[in-house]
Formats: sequence, structure tokens, C-alpha cells
Amino acid sequence: MDMTEHVIEVTGLRRRYGSAASGGSKAGRKGGVTALGRKRGGDTGAGGFEAVRGLDFQVRRGEVFALLGTNGAGKTSTVEVLEGLARPTAGKVAVLGLDPFADRAAVRPRIGIMLQEGGFPSDLTVAETARMWSGCVTGARPIQEALELVGIEDRASVRVKMLSGGERRRLDLAMSLIGYPEVLFLDEPTTGLDPEARQQTWALIRRLRDAGTSIMLTTHYLDEAEKLADRLAIMHEGQIVHSGTPAEVSAQQPSRIRFRLPHGVLPAHLPTSLRAAAHGDQIEIRTQDLQRDLTELMLWAQQQHVALEQLNARTASLEEAFLDIARQQPQLEGAL
Repeated sequence: MDMTEHVIEVTGLRRRYGSAASGGSKAGRKGGVTALGRKRGGDTGAGGFEAVRGLDFQVRRGEVFALLGTNGAGKTSTVEVLEGLARPTAGKVAVLGLDPFADRAAVRPRIGIMLQEGGFPSDLTVAETARMWSGCVTGARPIQEALELVGIEDRASVRVKMLSGGERRRLDLAMSLIGYPEVLFLDEPTTGLDPEARQQTWALIRRLRDAGTSIMLTTHYLDEAEKLADRLAIMHEGQIVHSGTPAEVSAQQPSRIRFRLPHGVLPAHLPTSLRAAAHGDQIEIRTQDLQRDLTELMLWAQQQHVALEQLNARTASLEEAFLDIARQQPQLEGAL
């Protein structure tokens, strides 16, 4: 397996809705059509609204790539183009070396898609649903195997309408895997799952990746992206603002040291080089060199015979990087 091979290549991708856009209204990720409301950060005038504004990224064979972003960032618009559900307004997109829209007949049998909701007929049983889906796929995975992968083989005779929300998500995942996809698109795959099922789904995603499946994941759970993604990109207002491994993206944010000073010791007594800030009785130091500043703080406390209460020191998290982006536009809700 060539880990340097790009199974998804995106160059200068733009997608616009409105009078200048091709394809008309925006298709919803839940199988319907959503009304296009006024959004910020793009062109909402006579030329329409530009939801995606010049993306460049690649997904390698055999990796998990997470696409994250604030609400309205353009994730859905991007993924719909990659799945072949819409044409780009400008730029180039290739999936497995082919145009996913123009070459849909060649691309579709080689990819799997898990939408936010599958929209399966509610009166069919799980097994009947799988048989129906299998009949639409060339070289389909055995139904029992597909259900076992996601842990719902014991629900085969149950009607879809009787499944819990988490069980429906697992059925969605099973159907996305029934064709042995080379590239798998997962849209919020663990929404509604209990903690045990969530861990099982994470383990399955890792097994699929290790077997060579390339996975593009969107999720609102930042811990999920941090644990699963080999690389990720964070979108904001139609553009990628951070990308890299989870550790690389997190490292762009400062580490934090927090503690309380004992009565009678003022923040002004701390070394000025630490640039400490007081928030009520809580002291916070934000630093790009956690080891150096923590060492300086501890040496100062030892020399001054000061006990630092509730001392906590930690590196930045992916959540902090995401929230920093969300705070750039307070009117947009974060996708947490």
C-alpha cells in the first residue's frame, strides 16, 4: 500500500449558491432540501452565496482525515462535491483519480457514504434493509458480515422503526461498508451512540484504516477527531484555517498553567517574565514553552516558600484550537 498516494485531491475548490451557482438549491445532508438562509463570510449579493472559497487539500490512501468547522463553515458543501452529489463552481476535485460527478458511474461503486440519516424504509427489518441495499451493489459484502461489523447482527429481524437512534446509526454504517469501499465518507458516525458502541465504532474505523480504507470523517466530537484522525483540517467561513496532525493543530495554541496564590501573595509578586494574568482569584499563565515556564514558576514558589493551590499545567487541546477559531466570529455558534 502506497501511503503517499492521494485518493482525494482538492485544488482551488469553490462552491456558490444563488444566481451565479450551478446546481440550484442546496441539497441537505439528511436526504431533503434545506432553504438557503443568509450566512456570513461569503457573497450574499446578486452573485449568490459562496459557501466554499478556494480549498486545497489531499487525503492519502489508508488514512483517516477529519474535516471540522464551525456551523456554516462549508463542510457539508465540500463533502457533497467529493461524494459526487454536486458540481464544484470552480476548481478541481478528484476521487480515486476521477471526477466524482462526471465519472459518478465509475466512482460510486468504489466509495461508501454514511449520511447523517440513512432514510431507510421504516417497515423493513434490518435484514430486509441490508438485502435491499446489497442488491444495489456489485460484489457486496455478505449481509451477516456487514451487520456483525457494527454489532447489530442480533437485531436482524427487528423493523427499522423499532431500532434505537444508536442502532440506526450503526445500520447506516453497515450499509456504507457493504460494498467494500476504498474511500469511506462518514458524516457524524457516532451521533446517538452510547459510550460502549462509540468505542466499538472507533475500533472498527481503525481496523478499516489499517486494512487500507481511506476515511474522510466529519464530526462535532473533537475528542473523536483527536483520537481517530491521522490528519485534519478546520474550516471557517468557507476556508481552511488550520490543518495538520491533531498534535500539530493543537500546538498552534499556547499551553496553560493555572493555580491559586495563598492569602497575602499578590499576582504582582510573580516573575514578570511569566506574564501571569489574574481572573478573580485564579492565576493563569499562557505559554509556548510549558516546561521552561513551569520550571521557573516552581523555582520561584520554592524560593519564596509559597504553596501554589490547585496547580494545573497542560498542553493545548484540539478543542481549544477549535474554540479559538469560533471566537473569531462570536455570532457563529461553535459546532460542539
